[in-house]
Amino acid sequence: MKYRKLANTDLLLSEVTFGAWAAGGWMWGGTERKDAIEAIRVSYSLGVTSIDTAPIYGQGTSEEIVGEAIKGLPRDQFQILTKYGMRWDLKKGDFSFSSKKNSGENIDIYKYAGKESIIKECEDSLTRLGTDYIDLYQIHWPDSTTAIEESMEAVARLIEQGKVRYAGVCNYDAAQMAEAEKYITLVSDQVPYSMVKRGIEDELVPYCLENNKSILAYSPLERGLLTGKMKPGHIFAPGDHRKDVSFFKEDNLQKTYEFLELLKPLASEKYLTLGQLVLLWTLEQPGITIALVGARNSEQAIQNAKAIDKTLTKAEVATITNYLEQLELAL
Repeated sequence: MKYRKLANTDLLLSEVTFGAWAAGGWMWGGTERKDAIEAIRVSYSLGVTSIDTAPIYGQGTSEEIVGEAIKGLPRDQFQILTKYGMRWDLKKGDFSFSSKKNSGENIDIYKYAGKESIIKECEDSLTRLGTDYIDLYQIHWPDSTTAIEESMEAVARLIEQGKVRYAGVCNYDAAQMAEAEKYITLVSDQVPYSMVKRGIEDELVPYCLENNKSILAYSPLERGLLTGKMKPGHIFAPGDHRKDVSFFKEDNLQKTYEFLELLKPLASEKYLTLGQLVLLWTLEQPGITIALVGARNSEQAIQNAKAIDKTLTKAEVATITNYLEQLELAL
């Protein structure tokens, strides 16, 4: 495994960071707790020391699973990244969407990052994770009903108390990051980025490069689309949110399949799976610090971690990018 420094900090994150959304089961058609714990532990054994989670993932389930998986491990040997600002137990802030809990119960999700809510969320996360501090605490989504100043000052207070080491954001644009910087030192922005979703290259990447902020790329495999395992005609399990996402509509599945077929010879030549090749390309893109990748079992976790055993040349990266220019999805 290779590691990269998080902005101007002493925090080294594994280039492949374990993304624990799917581990929580919510919106992914359920999960096996035992498999998820094993996936995290296997990842750690292969050098994946960074784990990204959030309270909303399974309404506490993901954080509980992470807490159980890391129990007994040296706390200074891994990094916990979690979030705040999405409430399923408080109807306040920006209404986001309605969903179902893992139990099947309907819930409404709100984006809310008020001061007292953040303090409560942090305490709850610390309890579920079984730790006394969080390495990187990130607002999950912008909340238009709360001033950025209020949210960031709450996190600054948590840093002063030693409950949080560094502050980050998720899904912020460059202007929102600049506003937040007036009240706290941000070290990162966690945003969606993949071969088929590259919008951040226009404004956010230049801003982060200029201001020395790290970009944590989530969904680099586009929720499994870029692994090559989802062929045209794919049937999703009940409760799997991907069936309603435009990337997974039949026409897009077909086009993506044809694009990935172009990559297969290179992947084969380098003894890589398509997913591993995609991760390596992602990590070579300007401004990208680490890639967050989910795994629901140890087999997926091993594949993700072992991608870093190989490297791509500049010419190979350019070849892949040229193929991408031919891919036009209907989104």
